[in-house]
Amino acid sequence: MKALLVEDDDEVAGALIEGLRQYGWTVDHVSTGAAALQRGSWGDIVLLGCRVPIIAVTARSDEMDKVLGLRLGADDYIVKPYRLQELLARMAAVLRRTRPEPAAEPTPVLVSGRLTIDREQRTALLDGRPVPLTRKEFELLLLLAGSPNRVFPREQLLDAVWDQQWVGNSRTLDTHVAALRRKLGSTRWIRTTRGVGFSFEPQSPG
Repeated sequence: MKALLVEDDDEVAGALIEGLRQYGWTVDHVSTGAAALQRGSWGDIVLLGCRVPIIAVTARSDEMDKVLGLRLGADDYIVKPYRLQELLARMAAVLRRTRPEPAAEPTPVLVSGRLTIDREQRTALLDGRPVPLTRKEFELLLLLAGSPNRVFPREQLLDAVWDQQWVGNSRTLDTHVAALRRKLGSTRWIRTTRGVGFSFEPQSPG
């Protein structure tokens, strides 16, 4: 079986491709919808990584088809033929659900012991010296350090940082935690709670 994956995040795509290949899938990957449209063949299924709300418009009215469509990521489902007013009402409802009221802006600079994290500049300083972090390493560190001593379940970290909970991402999470510990110079910054997840432990100067 062959799948076409449309995903602009290479780390997410890599983890998903790895997981699907373990189950016998052949996966082609493109980064944009335009690149997907240029393909002559889409294979057996298209996987679309997208933050934009999706309404499935289809002639398939079976209840199981609706369930599968929603499970595969559609935000709503409408069966042809349909009335324009119904479609407009569903579009408005989906936008209300997927665009919540903006939350208060977080503090731009987070200081936790010897570590300073600047959200806007996307930089981290350890004892005043820059810590070279990849995009995902920074996002993971920011999430953990934002709630010191709180244990984050692995699934929550995967969902928050990588947007998905694919099988392949489990090793990706461990790899990023190991990289953060190495770059911060100590394993004490991030504690492992076996069978649950990870927590950030501030380290005081001295």
